[in-house]
Amino acid sequence: MNDIPISERLKAVASLITPTHTLADIGSDHAYLPCYAFLEGRIKKGIAGEINVGPYRSALSTIEKYGLSEHITARLGDGLSVIEKGEADCITIAGMGGELIRRILEAGKDRLTDATRLILQPNVGEHQVRLWLMANDFTIDQEMILEEDGHIYEIIQAQKNDQPKTYSAKELMFGPILLQEKSDTFLKKWRAELKKRERVWQSLGQAVPSPEIAKRRFAIEKEIQWINEVTT
Repeated sequence: MNDIPISERLKAVASLITPTHTLADIGSDHAYLPCYAFLEGRIKKGIAGEINVGPYRSALSTIEKYGLSEHITARLGDGLSVIEKGEADCITIAGMGGELIRRILEAGKDRLTDATRLILQPNVGEHQVRLWLMANDFTIDQEMILEEDGHIYEIIQAQKNDQPKTYSAKELMFGPILLQEKSDTFLKKWRAELKKRERVWQSLGQAVPSPEIAKRRFAIEKEIQWINEVTT
């Protein structure tokens, strides 16, 4: 029985893991995700990577508690440095800001191969993640959006492609697949984001005029226009 106390957010991430030989979960915390994925039969081996000693010890404790020491390994290290090139055919990075995820991928991209599948769940800054994926010839295969405990999360799955896609600025912002589906959760998120941007736009209008303020206000005005287009 799989009784690992995993959130709906991480269950959604796990649902995108196709049958995989080795999963590397970067920033694994308690190692819930690789342990859960193993017990669900989605992976044969798992690596729980952690940069901090406290979470690393928590990961060790979880692995031992569920008797998975022969299958799941906890490793202490920074980002993708915990794996060798090609060691993991699926990498998950969940629960971080998009800019941090981008930096982790950029610093460790020599560890990735054409067979590496990425499943990424940024808490904010999703466009930064998509921009990195496009710049590094990863094609977005699947996207999910869900709400849990008052927070809305996006999950992005991507893999190297011989014929990589070029995404528009609008697709990078909203997600190429999410933009097509326009689920109720997607609409809820962007209607809330619209109100935030309108407040910022009005606030900038009251600031001391400068070229930088004008540029920023113009960019937000364009985003407001796009949000109105996709939510109405």
